[in-house]
Amino acid sequence: MPDPNEPDEDLVRRYLSGDAGAFGTLVERHERRMYNLALRMTGREEDARDATQDAFLTALRKLSSFRGEAAFTTWMHRVTVNACYDLLRKRQRAPLLDRGQDERERGPEPPPSPDHATSSDLSIDVQRALLQVPEDFRTVMILHDVQDLPYEQVAAIVGVPVGTVKSRLHRGRVALARAMGLTPSEVRERPDAAGPSQGTMPR
Repeated sequence: MPDPNEPDEDLVRRYLSGDAGAFGTLVERHERRMYNLALRMTGREEDARDATQDAFLTALRKLSSFRGEAAFTTWMHRVTVNACYDLLRKRQRAPLLDRGQDERERGPEPPPSPDHATSSDLSIDVQRALLQVPEDFRTVMILHDVQDLPYEQVAAIVGVPVGTVKSRLHRGRVALARAMGLTPSEVRERPDAAGPSQGTMPR
């Protein structure tokens, strides 16, 4: 039985040494959080599943390049963010007829369940407004405001200085407020607009 307290980095080393089951443990440990990130980024369960699957396939191919310079979870977040960017770019390039009417008429998928039992979930209107925020700003908002990651880790994930993270966070909050018809301070006061949240990946 896998040790639940075994560090991610030890699991990586075990996988690279020939223990295929170690990667399965990493997937089980991080799948839900990566799926939640993808769902917030894309707004659709189908896209979130695809992006999450692509992220873990990429991680599997590139695991030998993981040097442990950052935590595995930071590296995995970076891979997932890139998978989401790739998917969103493909979606933008797709002809409107191929996207179907659901792109224009259908709202975002229902938000997932809370990350912490004491925090409220993002409401449908907040999720819809979040999708109107530019991708670079949306990414740091999801990582910091929704997934509750510190500035330093967000900076490591997106590959920019901490000051840039704070700037994007501020501009993202302004954009979210504008999309919701609120002021930035009103957005921060809404628990469903900034509370940590994590989804359960559908099977």
